[in-house]
Amino acid sequence: LQRLGMDFIDLYYLHTPDETVPIADTLGALQELVDRGLVREIGCSNFSVAQLQEAHDTVSGDQARFECVQNHYSLLHRAPEQDGVLDWCAENGTALIPFFPLHNGLLTGKYRLGEERPDGTRLSGTPRGDQLLTEANLRLVEDLISWCAARDRTLIELAFGWLLARPQVSSVIAGATSPAQVASNAAAAGWLP
Repeated sequence: LQRLGMDFIDLYYLHTPDETVPIADTLGALQELVDRGLVREIGCSNFSVAQLQEAHDTVSGDQARFECVQNHYSLLHRAPEQDGVLDWCAENGTALIPFFPLHNGLLTGKYRLGEERPDGTRLSGTPRGDQLLTEANLRLVEDLISWCAARDRTLIELAFGWLLARPQVSSVIAGATSPAQVASNAAAAGWLP
């Protein structure tokens, strides 16, 4: 906190479940941080419905509980719909804050069918890029770009707006490598398709 120049952290995430430690112990340690005023709220990331339910069942009274879940969710990765996390969040008043809302950059529009991968990007020259930048995925991206263009919108606006139109989604986590990208991401969140 001193290095950050802060007195407390607003939202502290448990990034990955640890199957070797009982969730009651983990929540107890997080509660100590809340009690000491170092953390205001806690969240978790990469939790399944079963893990969320176990954590929910462990908390009682005014103990800190996971206020949000940070899982991978995008137009092209719908696991939270399929595995029940989205429904669980709705039923339990827990926010979902998706990471990779642009599906590792695939939904930025910078990767196009029949074009070379741009240099210096997340998916250029990487095994992950080889996995994601398939002809089928790029054809889908081209279709989405055309759909957006017909509405005078961008693919990024669709990707963010589509997520933010879900009541369980309170925000999205979007990376940026320049101030222009930060401004573009913020502006894109204003359209709800």
